[in-house]
Amino acid sequence: MGIEQKLGDLGAVTTTLEKAVNWSRTRAMWPLLSGLACCAIEMMATQAADYDLSRFGMELMRASPRQADLLIVAGRVSRKMAPVLRRLYDQMPEPKWVIAMGDCAACGGVFNNYAIVPGVDEVMPVDVYIAGCPPRPESLIHGILTLHDKVMSEKSLRVEA
Repeated sequence: MGIEQKLGDLGAVTTTLEKAVNWSRTRAMWPLLSGLACCAIEMMATQAADYDLSRFGMELMRASPRQADLLIVAGRVSRKMAPVLRRLYDQMPEPKWVIAMGDCAACGGVFNNYAIVPGVDEVMPVDVYIAGCPPRPESLIHGILTLHDKVMSEKSLRVEA
């Protein structure tokens, strides 16, 4: 009994190479560890058994920027930490994406002083913002799915002459 008999006549499956590449990128995003404040606890909870980011292909958080393609900035970014985050971002291979998790990462939060960067978008480009103080794990999952939609619509393959 072959697979044809079990599945029936499926016909031909067609797609573009661009869609196949983008689909594989969304199913194997590897986030970089970058917990800066209280939002990091919620990010860790998202990785735990109740929410299980493994079902999205994020088996574990990477500790090396050279192995990661998703930077989740979770928490407030101080002026001293901003160059370090930028260096980590620069060391990540292309293509790479950034999620700003929480009000502090998005706009500085309640910290209106000279020591806190008023939004991580001053340091690096941000693809998805997640609101909340701190945002719940469900919000992070929604942000990741929003990023998946964005990646699926990217024109990723370049033809060079």
